[in-house]
Amino acid sequence: MLRKIRNFFKTPKGLVTIILVILIAMAAPGQGFRMVGAGLASATVAAGLVDLLILRARKKVWEFPSGAVLTAMIVAMVLRAQEPWYVTTITSVAAVLSKYLFRTRSANVFNPAALAIVASYFVFHTGQSWWGALTDVAPVAKVILLAAGVFITDRVNKLPLVLTFLGAYFLLFTVTAFVSNPLAVAEIFRTPDAEAALYFAFIILTDPPTSPAKYPDQIVCGLIVAVVSFAFFEWAGVVYYLLAGVLAGNIWEAWRRANRRTGSTFPKGVGSFLQEISPWS
Repeated sequence: MLRKIRNFFKTPKGLVTIILVILIAMAAPGQGFRMVGAGLASATVAAGLVDLLILRARKKVWEFPSGAVLTAMIVAMVLRAQEPWYVTTITSVAAVLSKYLFRTRSANVFNPAALAIVASYFVFHTGQSWWGALTDVAPVAKVILLAAGVFITDRVNKLPLVLTFLGAYFLLFTVTAFVSNPLAVAEIFRTPDAEAALYFAFIILTDPPTSPAKYPDQIVCGLIVAVVSFAFFEWAGVVYYLLAGVLAGNIWEAWRRANRRTGSTFPKGVGSFLQEISPWS
């Protein structure tokens, strides 16, 4: 048992779990332990239990729901700390269920946390403070977010994806600041939006099942996510602009995988893609 636990914490999921626990421990005091504790605990337990039962039904063995635990932690760290505990919990459970509703033969299509948080915006009118990105801690402590992010990004081999996204993302807003009113985009370079972009790039964008493995595909995906995020901020003005970007990247990656397997032309590839992501396929 101890060997299994040690081996788990050597895997990317195990390492991300450690990193998120560290970030939560650093960020929670600024929000109030009582404020974030209830939602975080209930979301983690509920999402983990749901995934545990689904994994048992699918695989006929008991398996620790590590993915669901990570998803619940991310959901709680992105939503406002002031959201009711049941909202965070329902959002986390919905995220877990989305993995099984929208999937290809090999993996889920959408980043579950991103999809559920966007859905919760429309259902519960939730806000996003990204408090888990260390938005309310001393600036020097934020070096930990950067160091931990670079470490895990390197471990999952997604550096081209992250660098392309961050480069294109900040370049688009920088150009906008020069050609139009800079005050309209100034917040992107300040707390909490700057930390949110880093957390998003390191923790959400690099999700292995929903992001490309090959470097050229990572570059294309990073550009898509950056452009869509920029567009949703500039022209829609919605709080979930970063998550809209990653969902667009997820759709592109799912289409690319479906089209690659069939070797078909673009129109046939669209049909294959729609069949792949259908919850009823």
